[in-house]
Amino acid sequence: MDTIGKLKTCLKQFECESTLSQLPPHQKASVLIPLFVKKGEFHILMTLRSLNLKHSAGEVCFPGGKHDSGDRDEIDTALREAEEEIGLSTDQVEVVGRLFPVLSKSGLFVTPVVAFIKDTFQAHPNPEEVSHVFSVPLSFFLSQTNHSSYNLPGITGKIHSFMYQDFDSKKMFHIWGLTAILAVLVAVLLLSRKPMFEVDFDSEDPLPFFQRNLHLQISKL
Repeated sequence: MDTIGKLKTCLKQFECESTLSQLPPHQKASVLIPLFVKKGEFHILMTLRSLNLKHSAGEVCFPGGKHDSGDRDEIDTALREAEEEIGLSTDQVEVVGRLFPVLSKSGLFVTPVVAFIKDTFQAHPNPEEVSHVFSVPLSFFLSQTNHSSYNLPGITGKIHSFMYQDFDSKKMFHIWGLTAILAVLVAVLLLSRKPMFEVDFDSEDPLPFFQRNLHLQISKL
């Protein structure tokens, strides 16, 4: 089985249509997790949010945003936002699947949409929303190098943090929180390896942890 086929099969266990229908529309959002192969190695595309934004300004994240009334589903939301933010058109994307929604610090249920893009993609960031686009080798998120973690009151599980220096721009990026744990999870699923640091989910069977967290948050609605 090829890599994309393997990942599609793996992500099927995360499909949760019935659960998604329970989420309030005003609390729904999606992010696109774009993957590509560069020099034989998997990379993950990330953005640095503009300092002009009201929320999470200057933070590293994946392309994405809130659900719009015109969006058919969570995948539609992720693809629309990625095109608006970095100029990634839908015909340049092969969606692989969705992960379980996770609750963001702003109270949104964020559905991660995993996809593959061409390594030749040239980003055209919208300066109102994105100040920089860069990629990180996926294996970086399994390494202890430049990684730290800590606990915060009222937050379930560890907060993971990485410092990454982009090879091309030489800029240093702080990747943490929801973006970091999603990158770790995708690395575990795609590379079939355990992180060299402690995580709250079982690397061989991460689904139950994310299921429990989602059902717990829904029960509080």
